Amino acid sequence: MIPTLHPAPDAAFDSREYRHALGRFATGITIVCARDAVGKPVGLTVNSFNSVSLDPPLIVWSLARHSPIRSAFEGCSHFAVNVLSHDQEWLSRQFAARNIDRFAGVAFADGAGAAPLIEGCCAWFECHNQAQYPGGDHVVFLGRVERYARREVPPLVYHGGRYHHLID
Repeated sequence: MIPTLHPAPDAAFDSREYRHALGRFATGITIVCARDAVGKPVGLTVNSFNSVSLDPPLIVWSLARHSPIRSAFEGCSHFAVNVLSHDQEWLSRQFAARNIDRFAGVAFADGAGAAPLIEGCCAWFECHNQAQYPGGDHVVFLGRVERYARREVPPLVYHGGRYHHLID
């Protein structure tokens, strides 16, 4: 049985219900990092990360247009996508918080373009900031992967508004 379908966006569009429907799709959790114009590390929790192409290797993620660190990402040559492991929920919460030093207590090394690579993740993607596109209330970033690495540990997963841990 197909449930009641909601109308396409218009005056009657229920954005809260739309968000709940999107929450039915499980995603991994990443922290996307770069350096701003003066070299300060910037980063935020992102679950909009996805693969686009294998040849060439391209990924995509999006950032709210009103984000205070938007200009840093628009102006950087490189960014790093850090895929969080099952035990890094605290990092996801820290990098989602506002008005704090998100890098406080975080061990990282510099990757391509000095983009921070966070220790303990299950995967890393060092990307050239190839293109940006308007996407409604977000900016969509397309990155060309220059280097990547992975570890055989379970990822942190987000589904239905909650964190989940995969069990092997």
